[in-house]
Amino acid sequence: MSNKLLRIFKATGLILTLGVSMSACSKTMSWKEEVLLHDGQIIVAERFYNLGGYPTLESQEREALDVTETFTLPGTNKKITWKTDYNQSHPEPNSLNLIRLDVVKGVPYIAAYPAGCIAYNKWGRPNPPQVLFKYEGEQLKRITLAEFPAELINAQANVVVGSPATKLLKPFYTVEGVNAENHGIDTPEYKTILREPLVNAGARCGEMVYDGKGGWIGIGWFRKQPSYEACLKYCEREKMPAQYCPCVTLFKGK
Repeated sequence: MSNKLLRIFKATGLILTLGVSMSACSKTMSWKEEVLLHDGQIIVAERFYNLGGYPTLESQEREALDVTETFTLPGTNKKITWKTDYNQSHPEPNSLNLIRLDVVKGVPYIAAYPAGCIAYNKWGRPNPPQVLFKYEGEQLKRITLAEFPAELINAQANVVVGSPATKLLKPFYTVEGVNAENHGIDTPEYKTILREPLVNAGARCGEMVYDGKGGWIGIGWFRKQPSYEACLKYCEREKMPAQYCPCVTLFKGK
């Protein structure tokens, strides 16, 4: 091999190596997915994640900071966007994983489940443990199960639930590809829009309250206090702001 060709080969190899490294260090991930609606229509949605660092030294995947799902309302040019972040240090409800998006009589609906124990408490410990939305007034608003269209109850997940491993990520998923990604899911609330409450909903997720300082604390510590006054003193010891102290609710009428 000539020196000139060798130099070209080395330069090309360096560029390829840099390209792989830049991809491996990417702090975003995205893909498009076909979404099969209840009436047989297929739309294409786009999923986009912002990623942070690795949560532990041995982690293979970066931590998700937020996710956005965007799709166009069938028969229109109107784009609908659903977004959630995964910041647990504030009390506002967030941290959801998408299960299904659909359109009934021209109205978009979305079903998701709380991603983790803190999120489950943030959303009021729902049972069935899912969170439902309806697009109304130019925004997605949370609704009750009774308000969710009957056509969608017991419907299966029609989007990729969670996210594929980075190394296996594809730029585009067909309906069959979405179903293949979800094939191994055996947790009912992660794959089906449930009609009935679950007997063991939240059994592995203790009830917690926000401590006003970016953390969460088990409510059992407050419940076991012998009186309302003792509960208030516990809040004081924990330096919990009055608006987050659960004593009034726990000892109301006692």
